[in-house]
Amino acid sequence: MDVSPVGVWSTAFTHGDPDRARAAACELEELGYGTLWLGGIPGGNPSGDLYSSLALLTATKHTIVAPSCVSIWNLPPGRLAAAYRGLPAPYRRRTLVGLAVSHAEIASAYQRPYTAMSAYLDALDVSAGPLPKSARILGAHRPLMTQLAADRAAGVQPYLVPPSHTARARAVLGAGPLLAPVQTSVVDTDPVTARATARRAISPYLTKPNYVRTWLEGGFTQDDLAAGGSDRFVDSLVVWGSADVVARRVLAHLEAGADHVALQIVTDTPHAFPITAWRAVAERLPRALVLQAH
Repeated sequence: MDVSPVGVWSTAFTHGDPDRARAAACELEELGYGTLWLGGIPGGNPSGDLYSSLALLTATKHTIVAPSCVSIWNLPPGRLAAAYRGLPAPYRRRTLVGLAVSHAEIASAYQRPYTAMSAYLDALDVSAGPLPKSARILGAHRPLMTQLAADRAAGVQPYLVPPSHTARARAVLGAGPLLAPVQTSVVDTDPVTARATARRAISPYLTKPNYVRTWLEGGFTQDDLAAGGSDRFVDSLVVWGSADVVARRVLAHLEAGADHVALQIVTDTPHAFPITAWRAVAERLPRALVLQAH
């Protein structure tokens, strides 16, 4: 599945106005963003199944639509496979499902995430009309789950990681598997307001052990994670500044080994459609990248 070099990751697709979501999908396709990642809430896909993707699939011609936060605890594998097979064949070819193990604080059944994900993939593989390896990607950060993604899925999508993590993930994956990190961004040149917005985006994850372990292993300290995060920590995970600055961070991930970067632009308005910022970043990316989406 050709996801193109750059896409958009947004909770607006799952939480925002449906009519605005369809209109945004059309424009994003024209701008050259080749994949729309349907961001959910930590630990689950609020829409429940893949039929939430239909509106965006019907609104676009070529764009891949990717529900990116499907919790293995919330959606049984048989139901997921049935939902996938229920999509018309042309839409299945443009659907990529992001599977996640969520967090113990959110999923009451949470235990042994690697073993649980392996078992979930086993069940998918034997389902009637299974969700194929090429149509699934795992949300993962650390080496063991990243290797599982290389073996059992199309690839991996890390979240809230700098380009240095992308380079390490590529080393684990090797050549071939899809590496599609999310780059959280704030298009704001004021360091005070931009970092405040960035800290609000990071805040829910500072208490999640799997994220904390990833960050500590990546060279940050407990002091970096305290009090909402040090400037060094925040600036590493969330790029802020002009559209040019954001575009350069996207390119940094691609240069570090990413096949695709899912651009998340956060604002002070939850689940907003930041059309102006999406346009501005697209204009500043090398044209060769966005043309590949068509």
